[in-house]
Amino acid sequence: MIRFPEGLFSDVRVEEVFSTALTYVDGAWEVNRTRREKGAFLRVYDGTMWYYGVTTDLDKLQQELDSLAAMAAPNPEILADPVVRRLQANRDRVMRFENRRETDVPHARKEELVRHCHDLVAAQEGVAVATVRLADEYRVKHVVSSLGCDVAWDYQSCGLRVQFTLKAGDAPLTESKSFYANHFDDLNVTDEAILADYRRALDFAKNAVPVKPGQYPVILSPEVAGVFAHESFGHKSESDFMLGDESMLTEWAMGTKVGSDILSIYDDGSELGSGYVPYDDEGTKKVRSWLIRDGVLSGRLHCAATAAALDEADTGNARSISFEFEPIVRMTSTCIGPGKQTKEELLAGVKEGVYIHDYIYGTGMSTFTIAPNMAWMIRDGRLAEPVRVSVISGNVMDTLHLIDGLSDQVEVTSSVFGGCGKMEQFPLRVSDGGPYVRVKTMNVQ
Repeated sequence: MIRFPEGLFSDVRVEEVFSTALTYVDGAWEVNRTRREKGAFLRVYDGTMWYYGVTTDLDKLQQELDSLAAMAAPNPEILADPVVRRLQANRDRVMRFENRRETDVPHARKEELVRHCHDLVAAQEGVAVATVRLADEYRVKHVVSSLGCDVAWDYQSCGLRVQFTLKAGDAPLTESKSFYANHFDDLNVTDEAILADYRRALDFAKNAVPVKPGQYPVILSPEVAGVFAHESFGHKSESDFMLGDESMLTEWAMGTKVGSDILSIYDDGSELGSGYVPYDDEGTKKVRSWLIRDGVLSGRLHCAATAAALDEADTGNARSISFEFEPIVRMTSTCIGPGKQTKEELLAGVKEGVYIHDYIYGTGMSTFTIAPNMAWMIRDGRLAEPVRVSVISGNVMDTLHLIDGLSDQVEVTSSVFGGCGKMEQFPLRVSDGGPYVRVKTMNVQ
């Protein structure tokens, strides 16, 4: 039982983590490990300053908390502080995976699957390098605070990625097939799924030609639409970027028209996937946050401190990559909302354009850049020849206004590999997605 110091706000976040990391490259193990970690992040706030501590000795939590409190100045009005008033005293236990944990899957089964997938793809025509990665995690978090918050929840994921580099055609092509689930036995890895992606990549590698640079109508796949939403607008919605920047607060005033009438973007951690967050790392319940609604700026992402600074509601987006770090404002699952057309109807509206199937990387704030991996020309409403595209780019605000078509189904991409980076915290697990998105014109190089 923790004794919280009087006249101060304080909280403790305890995490227990099991994880596996396997990487098999050209017939040899590059990484093969399991890891168990346990630790705690502690905070004390006196209304003026935060005091932080980290420990892996959970028997010394009280000692660590008392040491932090000794540096703070007791404040009899701490409960009236604007930050503290936004912190929640939730009491809940959301343990969705404790009876079916990754810890119970034999390590040898994971190794066997990785080797099988590697041998399958390595034997195919044109494959120069084959890499298969598997990663999983079971994490339990428990947050208690001086306000009476006492919430515990768990999270679990497993993913496998089959990556291969093809030497066929004019230039090497690296492509991958990924599988994601909340348990190893649900990955649904099949030879046919892997080989279908391989055959598409081989055809692309053999037949793709450089795109003619210019301005084109562009259709983004749900995967690419998701990274566009994340990079180009999601980060702009993280409210800590706005603190102390009056010009940005003016530009991003609520109610401002920021996109096409058909465009809505939301952040929601309630659905299972790599962005799943029932409570954030301050114990605040995560709610769906509409960032854009019908083209109008409708919200932004907050922790308690930023919500207090901007006099807005906390959205439950205080997150950290582990118990070693303080929670900061981060996305969960950021998605473009659905429209009313089918994919085929979006294509039918394009005389000559470009379809972007997947991507290598994406960046963005005021301007964005997405480097596609595979793309196809659209001619007379149909997919035509494969083309190599170096980048698609543009001004974020201009592009949001140029969206003129959305398909009627949202697809969310989850992954255990990589993640979102911000300040020194990388990688943070997130997900993103959207429908197929049509943009009137984009710069294609």
